[in-house]
Amino acid sequence: MVHIHPQTKSAAVNPLKSSQPLGAALAFLGVEGAIPLFHGSQGCTSFALVLCVRHFKETVPLQTTAMDELATVLGGPGHLEEAILNLKKRANPRLIGICTTALAETRSEDFARQISEIKMMRAEELAGTEIVLANTPDFDGALEEGWAKAITAMIQRITRRGQQARRSKKATMIERIRKPGEQQPKRRKVAILPGWHLTVADIEHLREVVESFGLNPVILPDVSGSLDGTVPDRWMPTTYGGTSVEDIQELGTAVQCISVGEHMRRPAELLQKLTGVPYISFESLTGLKNADRFVSLLSEISGVPAPAKIHRYRAQLQDALLDGHFHFAGKKIAIAAEPDQLYQLSTFFIGLGAEIITAVTATGASEILEKVPAESIQIGDLGDFENLAGGADLLVTHSHGRQAAERLGIPLLRVGFPVFDRLGSQHKLTVLYRGTRDLIFEAANIFQANRRTPSPEKLDALHMRRNAG
Repeated sequence: MVHIHPQTKSAAVNPLKSSQPLGAALAFLGVEGAIPLFHGSQGCTSFALVLCVRHFKETVPLQTTAMDELATVLGGPGHLEEAILNLKKRANPRLIGICTTALAETRSEDFARQISEIKMMRAEELAGTEIVLANTPDFDGALEEGWAKAITAMIQRITRRGQQARRSKKATMIERIRKPGEQQPKRRKVAILPGWHLTVADIEHLREVVESFGLNPVILPDVSGSLDGTVPDRWMPTTYGGTSVEDIQELGTAVQCISVGEHMRRPAELLQKLTGVPYISFESLTGLKNADRFVSLLSEISGVPAPAKIHRYRAQLQDALLDGHFHFAGKKIAIAAEPDQLYQLSTFFIGLGAEIITAVTATGASEILEKVPAESIQIGDLGDFENLAGGADLLVTHSHGRQAAERLGIPLLRVGFPVFDRLGSQHKLTVLYRGTRDLIFEAANIFQANRRTPSPEKLDALHMRRNAG
């Protein structure tokens, strides 16, 4: 059983985690025509904006209520109302996603009531724009909690209730009047709730695989449509792709919900409670067994066998496993990541014969930590990671771990958020057969490039010492 060591320091020396409001903002960025709005000071938003721009290398429409000293002391409903009205007037977004920060949350204000009053008093001016609140104080949780809270809030606020139940009654009526011999129509829509750690390429690949079974995937949020590196033909003040508000409204018409990551279980449970759509949770989509389970589920839902290209992807992964396992056996791996990504990567390396000697994560709230295949997990920062990772063959974390890699002289595999010192991080594939194959190649190539082959001088010296003994 893994032993989880609590955080002991009162301050992060070299922070590992990103904040809740940043996670919520990333989720809102996956909705078409959306603008995330940080309720707090301008500095909080600027820091998050810099990380997003450096990671995605794209223009990010992130705004702030810009609370000043007076609003911090007396409360900021006036700033919140002014910001919402300004965004509506200047950008006319389909959705404004409000992410509260520590500055606003420490006053214990009733933000839900304030927003309700703003929408009631300004109903005519705000017509056509959804306003969704995610309570995401910086001092609690981490990026994955903020992501999950934003998706939960969108489902709670936007998704229509009881749609599957009403659809079932309609299907019963159709069945009664159907002529003998007519085939019963199949329900084709599948709702997918991806975790924050899935890249733009991962989500795009998920859609392609689901569509190959004749299914219609609705992905919430869909950052592959808004942060995929395309250049729009004109300047856009909002996101220019992603899940539409109409699709969020109609999530209840899906035949099945699939969530990826333990932190996405709560949004999936809420969707089931509100609409009756059953859900299946995947702790990870990386690895042969997880990919097989996902493909089998799609085949069951669609009623058709896996297409030939899926079988080819699987065969390529099997070949990569054969080619790559020589490079992983006995390797010592140190990983620092948020809980679900820590589980995803640690099970990947363990499955190839490596050993997890160091596991550091940003928050201890996730139940998935109990399943991480490591002797112990430290809740901490990159300072703890550097202290514990000596002797590893590979460090696995985001770009802020590059200094630790340099000081320890250990190669670094960049994963997660942010990755700002390499191009194309959002297009790295990590899930299903192709993503697992690519991860094998990337890690194995790092091992080969950093192989420490003994020189003839060292071998001679070792031989002489043995003979002298």
